[in-house]
Amino acid sequence: MGRTTSIPADSPDPCAVALLRGGGRAAVTVAVLGLHLRGAVEAGRPGTLRKTGTGGAGPFRHPLEKAVRTGLYRPAGPSELPGRAVVRRALARMRAELVAAGLLRALPPGRTRAARRLLAELRARHPLPGGPDGLPEDEVLLAVALYGERALTVLTPRFAREGGLTGRGALADEGRFPFGRGTGLRGIVGDEGLTAWDGYDDGGGHDHGGAHGGHDHGGGHDYGGGCGGGGFG
Repeated sequence: MGRTTSIPADSPDPCAVALLRGGGRAAVTVAVLGLHLRGAVEAGRPGTLRKTGTGGAGPFRHPLEKAVRTGLYRPAGPSELPGRAVVRRALARMRAELVAAGLLRALPPGRTRAARRLLAELRARHPLPGGPDGLPEDEVLLAVALYGERALTVLTPRFAREGGLTGRGALADEGRFPFGRGTGLRGIVGDEGLTAWDGYDDGGGHDHGGAHGGHDHGGGHDYGGGCGGGGFG
């Protein structure tokens, strides 16, 4: 898949930061947004995402972006997309790399102390933006990685709302059953045998992690209109 998951404090990987903060769905949200900002993904029917009919995604900034683009062989809602096989495998590889880097524990699943320190340091360096004006793509993605829905609401409100990334349905899906009802431990083990931790951090430094998945109460900003539309909106 090329690039490996790493989070140097001076050049953080937004997808990996999002995975640490909010679990697999948060990481997929960042990958979706990156593709959207480059014109490769758009909102479909209300609450769904789809590939655009024109414009390519390449070069992919992260292996998860490639997996998400492939996983959108047909439109999907944000709660469905992380469960598609190609995306699930990409998330499992990311988790394995973060375990190897000492930022996630496999058992019991959760963040390590080093991960909590890293997230706190990144938030101190990168406060929640007040709006999208003048922000480069890297900063937009990192803001969403660190602050979740709060950042989506501020930076890309229209796309986030129309694509189901924010709003009542998004909150209900993200918080309750990220692996489906009644799956138990077997349901949270990735394809590569690693227990998948999907706890959440509310974007203010409060850790709500756990083996049963979690909510993303982060905030967000929105670059409206989509990537191909000539600006954020």
